Amino acid sequence: MRDSVVRDIRRADSGRMKIEWVKNFMPVLNGIRAEYEKEKPFDGLRIAMSIHLEAKTAYLAEVFKAGGAQVFITGSNPLSTQDDVAAALAREGINVYAWYNSTSEEYFQHIEYTLEGKPHIVIDDGGDLTHMLHTSRTDLRESVLGGCEETTTGVLRLKAMEEKGDLKVPMIAVNNAYCKYLFDNRYGTGQSVWDGIMRTTNLQVSGKNVVVAGYGWCGKGVAAKADGLGAKVIVCEVDPVKALEAAMDGYSVMPMEEAAPLGDIFITVTGCSGVIREEHFSIMKDGVILSNAGHFNVEIDVEALEGLSVERKEVRKNVEAFRMKDGRKIYLLAEGRLVNLAAGDGHPVEIMDMSFGIQALSARYILDNHDKLENLVYQVPPEIDSNVAVMKLKGMGIRIDSLDDRQIEYIHSWK
Repeated sequence: MRDSVVRDIRRADSGRMKIEWVKNFMPVLNGIRAEYEKEKPFDGLRIAMSIHLEAKTAYLAEVFKAGGAQVFITGSNPLSTQDDVAAALAREGINVYAWYNSTSEEYFQHIEYTLEGKPHIVIDDGGDLTHMLHTSRTDLRESVLGGCEETTTGVLRLKAMEEKGDLKVPMIAVNNAYCKYLFDNRYGTGQSVWDGIMRTTNLQVSGKNVVVAGYGWCGKGVAAKADGLGAKVIVCEVDPVKALEAAMDGYSVMPMEEAAPLGDIFITVTGCSGVIREEHFSIMKDGVILSNAGHFNVEIDVEALEGLSVERKEVRKNVEAFRMKDGRKIYLLAEGRLVNLAAGDGHPVEIMDMSFGIQALSARYILDNHDKLENLVYQVPPEIDSNVAVMKLKGMGIRIDSLDDRQIEYIHSWK
């Protein structure tokens, strides 16, 4: 096992301040940590994490460490790692292999270093760690009991592996838990995407045409926040049911070829590739802003955009201007990577408290039930969702009603 690989360990104090800040607003993880510190469920076990390495994810790593695990962690995106947070974890004895703006070669090397710890449980975000376990480093898969996947893109990859019979470890689709997608994907993505766009551009949103590509839970959140900021929202979709939902939510719905000449700000959030392409760039307005909120930087065809341009120039941090032959400028944020993390701090702390609570409890579920699990993609058990919701409500000081015996009998009676 290698020592940590971080940019500058001297930045640990700054990272520690960030971690201590988020702990104040994460009652679910704090409650789980207290339980894990007493019971040490992961004592003697190794956990490998590939996740956006910032303060909130760092605290999840510390919760696993408090539960007895030896933790190995890397980033799940080259631009989302915060070097001071990585340094803070390394100083606390967690094995960290990540730094901001890594090259593609460095990024995958860091994932490999993480897996060389020979993990028993894997925590993935996007599927790159799991992919490596099934391709170039199958030799490190022997000890793996199972894992959890955080995001839509990663779950799609896992389902594709499962359908082809290529999945060799049981995985829990954390993204599909109610307390994940109803809140993280909708409210978390909605707020953090606009945080990233507005802090990066310092431009007005009100009165602009905002094109949202994809109307899943993330797209719903992005569209709702745009609407609340005073924008006119256009939704592009391939799913007729989601398109109908967007129309009934009051948004304009049309294909990208019709939206391209109308939009002022474009946000892709589909999990698919080639959403905005060469034919769309050719008919866009001067000064449009392109951003992506999907996990991988494949939704906007940056290579085609560069091919159409006569100049590519950074004009502001995380903003590149592509000058077209006719003089138009098209602005791309954060290289087409996740704008909320590459150009911001990601989802609000209180939102990620629920998502990471599900991660922490799902990892223990794998530990307790691995001998019963097959090499399939599993949904989060309902009791985990319910437990997280109860803890979150308690942390918010909210009380709710409960059914009495007569009501329980009534709803379970067919008579």
